[in-house]
Amino acid sequence: MPKIVIENLYNKDLNTNPEVNKVIEIIHENKVDWMHACGKKGRCTTCMMIVESGMENLSPLTDREEFFRQSGRLKENQRLTCQAKLLKGTLRVRVHEQYKLPHMKYSD
Repeated sequence: MPKIVIENLYNKDLNTNPEVNKVIEIIHENKVDWMHACGKKGRCTTCMMIVESGMENLSPLTDREEFFRQSGRLKENQRLTCQAKLLKGTLRVRVHEQYKLPHMKYSD
């Protein structure tokens, strides 16, 4: 079963539901707060994740992610949680420093 590990949330393991594969939905189903200013519509980059490993387990870039990548707002090791789908395996990610929520406690 696919799994997500959020490294800078004390290596929090997230369980996945086979019916849900968008990364942001998996995060929220596991009751983890994650920034998403545009309401998960791919119009901003606030839900960005830094992918430490497992990029090959994600769906291909969407048109929105391509747009942000070409405009320099999304690096090679970053994806939008509202756009990327976890298809298989393990995904290890970090919350971007800029999008950390003030009420959450993060690790290094």
